[in-house]
Amino acid sequence: MKKVFSLFICLTFALMVSAQPANYYNSANGLTGNPLKVALHNIIKGHTSISYSQLWNAFWGTDNKGNGVVWDMYSDRPNGTPPYTYYLGQDQCGNYSGEGDCYNREHSWPQSWFNDQTTPRSDLHHIFPVDGFVNGKRANYPFGEVRSASWTSQNGSKLGTCKTTGYSGIVFEPIDEYKGDFARALMYMSVRYYGEDSNWGSSDMTNKAEILPWAINMLMRWNEQDPVSQKERDRNNAIYNDYQHNRNPFVDHPEYARMIWDPTWSIEDSLLEEPVYLFPNPIERGQTLHVSGNQNAFDALVVCDLCGHTLMKATGNAIGDFVMTLPSDLSQGCYIVKLMRNGTVVKYEKLLVK
Repeated sequence: MKKVFSLFICLTFALMVSAQPANYYNSANGLTGNPLKVALHNIIKGHTSISYSQLWNAFWGTDNKGNGVVWDMYSDRPNGTPPYTYYLGQDQCGNYSGEGDCYNREHSWPQSWFNDQTTPRSDLHHIFPVDGFVNGKRANYPFGEVRSASWTSQNGSKLGTCKTTGYSGIVFEPIDEYKGDFARALMYMSVRYYGEDSNWGSSDMTNKAEILPWAINMLMRWNEQDPVSQKERDRNNAIYNDYQHNRNPFVDHPEYARMIWDPTWSIEDSLLEEPVYLFPNPIERGQTLHVSGNQNAFDALVVCDLCGHTLMKATGNAIGDFVMTLPSDLSQGCYIVKLMRNGTVVKYEKLLVK
């Protein structure tokens, strides 16, 4: 018989070893769907607001690439040399006539979508320093995936008609390396201002603080395809410690996205009823994991994160014991071990890495 094993257990394990402040997400334990969204809203609401003009100084702590260089996601080339470089406090817009003239304050959730309300207008979790000209090209178009580009920036960001299922209008597409950053920023906004959006407007991507179905499906995909980076963790910590004193839950727990917006997402035990043992569990990073079960019960195992990304795989003849050494730089948290037989999952087990 199939059994659904508790998201509460897995989330609790993840929280036990997470890097965020102790107990910060305790009230969200065991929740999914709208109750989880409400709980997260209550955790992060009422943050300390800074003024719109203070954003310039805040970028020194949140978007400093080093030596005062602006971390501009609309010009940066993560695996190459950016076409131009800005310096904090020196190259603020100002007027611009092309790329490379100056940087300004990009509202990833455009101001027109929330009718220029004061608090979201200066909420650092969705505001980034970016090239002014590219920001102007993005305007208040939705994020999306471009089918036919009418314009392309020097780092490969695009403006054009949308190919994402459910929408065919004009969209702006950032480069792949930063799609997750923007996805998590927009999901933050939807949760942070849940129930506080009575005076907000709507857009082709949003209805007040709600993200439309075509868009949230895409953003969940971006969240998984571009995992949380150290840049985002550092930014989240800086905003929490030095400015607003609230966090972006989707940087700390990207799995929350599907737990809120994907009603089909669950972790199931399947047909294998034989006992399987993972030891040690919990396990330290760098230690060797042993997975034992009945002979011929499974012929491969896969370690996944909570978004379903495959991190490690081992194959063999399943004669009682699989051995796998975990990377020393593996992130702490809860993982899923999928036991496979002839390419089919026969059982799921949870693994806590501390």
